[in-house]
Amino acid sequence: MITLHAINNATQAEFMTLLDGVYEHSPWIAEEAWHHRPFPTIAALKLTLVRTVREATDQQQTTLIKQHPELAGKAAIANTLTAESQHEQQTAGLSHCTQDEYDQLQKLNAAYFARFGWPFILAVRGPRGTGLSRREIIETFERRLQHHPDDERRECLRQVHRIAELRLNDKFRHEPALGHQVWDWAEALSQHSDRPDNLTVTYLTDAHRACARQLAEWMAGCGFDDVSTDAVGNVVGLFRGADSESKRLLTGSHFDTVRNAGKYDGRLGIFVPMAAVRALHQAGRRLPFGIEVVAFAEEEGQRFPAAFLASSALVGAFDRTWLDRRDAAGTTMREAMQQAGLDDTAIGASARDPGRYLGFVEVHIEQGPVLNELDLPLGIVTSINGSVRCLCEAVGTASHAGTTPMDRRRDAALLAAEVALYVERRAASVPDVVGTVGMLEVPNGSINVIPGRCRFSLDLRATTDAARDALADDVLAEMKRIAERRGVACNVEESMRVSAAPSAPAWQERWERAVAELGLPVRHLPSGAGHDAMKLHQAMPQAMLFIRGANGGISHNPLETITSDDAELAVQAFATLLEQLAADGGEGAAR
Repeated sequence: MITLHAINNATQAEFMTLLDGVYEHSPWIAEEAWHHRPFPTIAALKLTLVRTVREATDQQQTTLIKQHPELAGKAAIANTLTAESQHEQQTAGLSHCTQDEYDQLQKLNAAYFARFGWPFILAVRGPRGTGLSRREIIETFERRLQHHPDDERRECLRQVHRIAELRLNDKFRHEPALGHQVWDWAEALSQHSDRPDNLTVTYLTDAHRACARQLAEWMAGCGFDDVSTDAVGNVVGLFRGADSESKRLLTGSHFDTVRNAGKYDGRLGIFVPMAAVRALHQAGRRLPFGIEVVAFAEEEGQRFPAAFLASSALVGAFDRTWLDRRDAAGTTMREAMQQAGLDDTAIGASARDPGRYLGFVEVHIEQGPVLNELDLPLGIVTSINGSVRCLCEAVGTASHAGTTPMDRRRDAALLAAEVALYVERRAASVPDVVGTVGMLEVPNGSINVIPGRCRFSLDLRATTDAARDALADDVLAEMKRIAERRGVACNVEESMRVSAAPSAPAWQERWERAVAELGLPVRHLPSGAGHDAMKLHQAMPQAMLFIRGANGGISHNPLETITSDDAELAVQAFATLLEQLAADGGEGAAR
């Protein structure tokens, strides 16, 4: 076991000895990192090592990658692996491959090296440190074989850093117990699904209600004083302050999912404060304010055409016309609520009095690549993008693809294509602005017929309403010009307009201090995705913390993942924010 005290007071030679084996056959990393002592936390040490590699030459980085052995390869057979590599491959069960698995890995190793010129690198101990299955390893191997070489090289370096992180944990005997708990909750909750073959949990299905029951049970076990379910199905846990009448900090996120989802979107924002409350309860502590954690029942808009209905209820903005909307099976929302034992006449009682709350904070997986590419575990959200969504239909003339001259055509699909390219150019010309044509359909299309109709969508987002509106105005004006030039009509129906939600400066600053106290750099970034915090923004100050997502930051996908080490840091940041509020005395914290 080593300690930060020993690390910070070591000579360069001693420092290199203490960190020997963290990076495979690469003592130069520790040699350079020694100059950046002292390290306030283990996380700061880890990031310094990462930064050392990031600032190294391309040749040094490539050499580092090549120092790693193949999985179940020649070194493993010859028993010449380093002790660390041997432990890792054994943890993942690679020393017990079947003959078929072994043969498959040898073929993959050969194909991978032929494509990239270096060995396949994977932290086989996985996101929790307990080991990936051989099936998971082989599937990851096959998937990454399709990467572009530049992307795969960067992914290899990220895997090298994850391997080093786990080896450092071993040296320090550091166990991210809070992060493990968050990870385990996410894993357990993912067992409830509408579908047997993937994670899908939509509003008020049997799986959704099972999730709600499980969350309520866990909250009670964490020591919340009161756990209840409100009229829209939100699960609410209250941990009272030292004075039961004191104001509350509101936090939480959603537990419904998109179809074929990942395990962490939304749910992290429930588990992180649960872990913090459990620690307070176990320590017998009460803060000068209460903590109210809301597991929002719906955010994704997957079953019924109404998103954010759960958080809308908390700000008194639930639209009762939603109750008559039907799902794909013809069930109305009102009927689904009745079947779930919810009383839609009591929805109004869910509205919170802003005067009783200090503010709202939300922890969320980033759902993007920025933190992953920067090798940073946490980021501070500056604003949640405002958005405009439109459903469009171009109407031209369907005619024969062979007999209609090119200058006589009224091609509806080409209008949509031109609009999509303009959206790309226009959005890319301004920082923090994005535009997407996500749906594109030619009804009854045929290979030999010029499209007479084309339906398509617009999703336009920006960090400010002004930038969002400017983008929308320009896109619609260009669409009109294209339509006139092509002789094609275009109908546009705006389906959603959501205002941007900039973080409250005082609350953003609290997250900044919490992250800095962990010895981590403070990285700001906007949120391109919508969150429950957007709705709470209408009633009280809000600010968000992002957790890095691995696998390129992919989300809304089964490949969405985090590490328990990053989850641990998020819980610690949340706990630090609570301590800041406690130091402010609670009542004065809402500024």
